[in-house]
Amino acid sequence: MKGRTISPGKAEGEAIVSPEPIGFYGGIDIKTGVVIEKNHPLEGKKVAGKILVFPCGKGSTVGSYVIYGLKKNGVAPVGIINRETETIVATGVILAGIPCVDQIDINKIKTGDKIVLDADKGIVEIKY
Repeated sequence: MKGRTISPGKAEGEAIVSPEPIGFYGGIDIKTGVVIEKNHPLEGKKVAGKILVFPCGKGSTVGSYVIYGLKKNGVAPVGIINRETETIVATGVILAGIPCVDQIDINKIKTGDKIVLDADKGIVEIKY
C-alpha cells in the first residue's frame, strides 16, 4: 500500500490495530507504553516495539510530547500507520523520530500482521 510520508524511516514489526482514534495524553502510559484509556479497544495492551495502526489521533496537544516521552523511555511503537495523521501525532512522531505514514486503508491490516514500513517511500507491506 502506498501512502504519504509523515516522518521518515523504516521499521518492521507486529501490527497492533485500533479501529478507534487514540489520545496519547491520558490514553497511553508514558512510562510503560500501555494503553490506559478506559473502554478503548486496546486498553491494557502494550504499544512498545509494535507498528501502531489507528485511524487518527485525538485530544490535547500534550499528546505530541507523550509520543516523544514514549520514545525517550524506550516504550514507543517502532512505527505508526494512520488513515489520517493530524498535527498532534505528526508533531510527536517527528520529534521522536518514529517512522509514520498516512493515507493508508487501515482496514486491510489486522493485529498480529507482520508489517514492513518504509516511511521514506510511503510504503506499507503486509508480510504473509
